[in-house]
Amino acid sequence: MPITAQHVRETLDAYLGQHPDDKSSLAALSEVLNEAGDSITSRKEFRGHVTAGAILLRPDGRVLTIEHRALAKWLLPGGHIEPSDETLLNAALRELAEETGVTAAQVQAAGPVPLHVDAHQIPANDAKGEPTHPHFDFRFLCRTTVNDVVLQEDEVTAYSWQPADTLATEPLRGRVLASR
Repeated sequence: MPITAQHVRETLDAYLGQHPDDKSSLAALSEVLNEAGDSITSRKEFRGHVTAGAILLRPDGRVLTIEHRALAKWLLPGGHIEPSDETLLNAALRELAEETGVTAAQVQAAGPVPLHVDAHQIPANDAKGEPTHPHFDFRFLCRTTVNDVVLQEDEVTAYSWQPADTLATEPLRGRVLASR
């Protein structure tokens, strides 16, 4: 069963229950969710749509980052929701496996509530007919002992295990460091 607006709302509410200070920064997500309903997971919902990603943490405190081909940026593994995804966590684990070859069997998810939800703008892509639009990225903490990664070269050009304290954004960096 595809991910519903209700599942997104329940996950967001659980997240805000743990991180109430993020409510104002996610007000746009709440608004789009109310307006878009179940289309909140569609990549064609240009008022904004939900994506899912994994914060993959090794015991040595390093976090997996990937270089995204289309955006030419270093990011956490993740991406768009697919109709076959049943939960946001499942979507994050599927994206992790697709982009890096690290499977759900090789990780331990910290739980069904994301460690961070990030709202950011994606630039227009004229080739795909996509205007600039927001992504609401539900990021789930996962742990692994895996070192080697097999990249999906259509989307990812490189990977790196970075010390958690080099993550650029707060509150993500602080939350990952507190989780080690």
